[in-house]
Amino acid sequence: MTTTLVSTATPTHAQPAWRRWLLSREAAIIGLLALLVIFAFTSIPNFGSPLTLTYLLRDTAPILLIALPMTLIIITEEIDLSVASILGLSSVLTGVLTAGGFPFVLAALIAILAGALAGAINGFFVTVVGLPSLAVTIGTLALFRGIAVGLLGTTAITDFPEFWTDLARSTIPGTPIPSIMIPFALLAIAFAVLLHATPFGRSLYAIGLNKETAHFSGIDVARSKFLLFVLSGTVSGFAGVYFTLLYSNARGDNAMGMELQVIAAVLLGGVSIFGGRGAIHGVIGGVLLIGALGSALRLANVGSDTIQVITGVLLILSVVSASVLRWARSRRDAALGRRRQAAARATLDTTSTGTTHVP
Repeated sequence: MTTTLVSTATPTHAQPAWRRWLLSREAAIIGLLALLVIFAFTSIPNFGSPLTLTYLLRDTAPILLIALPMTLIIITEEIDLSVASILGLSSVLTGVLTAGGFPFVLAALIAILAGALAGAINGFFVTVVGLPSLAVTIGTLALFRGIAVGLLGTTAITDFPEFWTDLARSTIPGTPIPSIMIPFALLAIAFAVLLHATPFGRSLYAIGLNKETAHFSGIDVARSKFLLFVLSGTVSGFAGVYFTLLYSNARGDNAMGMELQVIAAVLLGGVSIFGGRGAIHGVIGGVLLIGALGSALRLANVGSDTIQVITGVLLILSVVSASVLRWARSRRDAALGRRRQAAARATLDTTSTGTTHVP
C-alpha cells in the first residue's frame, strides 16, 4: 500500500467589491474633494456661502459636460484637443445666427449640429484616414478656432433673448444649485450607463487595453471611435451654447485653453492616459476637485497665473502617478507569479519525496 503526501494551498479569495472601491483612485479623488471642501469651508471666508456654490457649479459646468465624452475617448487611448475650439465655434455661430435674425432655438440647434460635424471631421481623420488623434485634434484645434475668430474678428455679440440668458443663470428653485446641473445629471447618468452597463462600454475598455485584440474579438474599433468623436463634438457644441448664454458673450476666443482643464480633470479623476481604465464618477470628482481648489484659491486672493500653474502640476502628477501605479502593479504581478512558481515547485518536490511504503 502506498500513501502519497500532497500539500494543498489555501484558496485566495477576491477582495469584496466595497473594499476594492475604497482602495480605488476614484475613491481617493472623492475623499480629497471632501477634505478640501471641509478645509476651505472652515478656513476660507465666504467659501461656504450659497453664492460660492452657485458660481462654482456654473463655472465648472462646461468642463463637467465636455469631460463626459472625453472620458470615453481617453479610455480608448485617444484624445481630443479641439473641444474648447468647438465650444468657441459653437458660441460664435449662436451669436452670429441670433444677430442675423434666426430664432434662438434654431440658432442653438445649428450650433450644436456644427459641433457634431466638427467631431465627425475629427473622427473621419482618426478612424478612416488613420491619423493619430493627437495630431488631428491639434490641427483642428487651430482650424476651428480660426474659423470662429474669422467669423467675428475682435468683436463680440452680447445681445441675446433675456428668457434664455436668465434660464442659463437660474438655479433650481429653493437651492443654490444652477439649473444647468439638471441636463448635466441626465447626461452623466446616460454616459455612466453607456460606459459601465452596456456591451458598447465594455468594448471601449477592450479597445483601450489592446485595439488589435479588440478588433479580432469582433469589435468595430473604427466605428466606436468615430461615434465617440461625434459625441464629443455634440456635447462641446451644447456647452458652447450654454457658455454664450451664461456670460451673454459670443466671441471667437471663448473658452480658450479649456481643453487642458478638461484633460487635467479627466486624468486626475482616474482615467489612464494609456487607455483601458477609468470611471465617470471619478472624472466628476476630478472636475469638482479642480473647480473647488480654484474657487478656494481665488477667495484666498491667489492670482490666476498661480492657479494655472497648480492646474498644470495636477495634470503632470496625474500622468506620473498613473505611470507609477502601472509600474507598481507590474512589479507586484511579477512577484506574485514568482511566488506561485516557487509554491508549485515546492508542491512537486513534496509529492516526489513524500511517498512512503506501508507493508
